[in-house]
Amino acid sequence: MSVAISLAMFGPVSSSGGGSSIPMLLPLLLIPVLYLVMIRPQQKRQKQWQLMLSSIKAGDKVTTSGGIRGTIISIKDDVIVIKVAPDGIKMEVAKTAIASVTTQEGSSAA
Repeated sequence: MSVAISLAMFGPVSSSGGGSSIPMLLPLLLIPVLYLVMIRPQQKRQKQWQLMLSSIKAGDKVTTSGGIRGTIISIKDDVIVIKVAPDGIKMEVAKTAIASVTTQEGSSAA
């Protein structure tokens, strides 16, 4: 038992042959794959969300991140006032809480 402990103190035993450097390069090769698979799609979704927030206007139907659905009455700097059915309750919601927008343009053509 003392022989195993004394050998463990000296570190791993290396083989006499020359090893491959591919395992050492593998993390460097995975960085571009990680960017293409995880980071870039998230940035694309963030840009689409920012574009959606900048194009909202009064009369658009929205859904908040909390699941509240309503119609935009007015837009201030970072606050949106929405009217919620069925009682017509007016709520102030942070602009960043808007999850999706459905515009009224298609339904007003009737």
